[in-house]
Amino acid sequence: MTDRTTYVSLAGLRGRGWNHAMVDALLGQADVQGRDPRRWTLAPVRLYLLARVEAVERTPEFAESATPAARGAAAERRRRAVLATIRAEPIEVPRLPAAELERRAVRHRHLLGARGPGGVAAGAMVRWQVGYLRHALSRYDALLDGLYGATGRAEAERLLRRRLYEAIAAAYPHLAHECRRRTEVER
Repeated sequence: MTDRTTYVSLAGLRGRGWNHAMVDALLGQADVQGRDPRRWTLAPVRLYLLARVEAVERTPEFAESATPAARGAAAERRRRAVLATIRAEPIEVPRLPAAELERRAVRHRHLLGARGPGGVAAGAMVRWQVGYLRHALSRYDALLDGLYGATGRAEAERLLRRRLYEAIAAAYPHLAHECRRRTEVER
């Protein structure tokens, strides 16, 4: 068992003014990994030697990275990097024959729990098809990883959504109107 007075957890580091980027850049790997004795969890607790933490806190690198301007600059770099990745990522829409796309859209709609009369209202099939294709492209949502809170996440989500609907409209021109409508509504 480790002596808690000689180690600091990530929560303790946050209380001392650290963030995850600072921990990764300045401290690196944890000195000890173990289970939290206060509560059961699968994730191990990462502990850092207090003496090492205090030594790093006295360095100019720590003082420089702890300023609000440095934190804002790091967040801005992450935001720009994610937006650049979203802009550069090729989006591949599955190309399906019309009958197969309709079948999959109806099945997807039923899997979501939607039930209704036997017939499909005018325009509903187009909405269902776009909904199915958007769901089929949900793997691209992983491009948003790395953006937390207000660090440009809303802007990145809008850009990704717009690119996905543009790709669907390009692959299926008969769905272009619905894609434009969704882009406008989901701003």
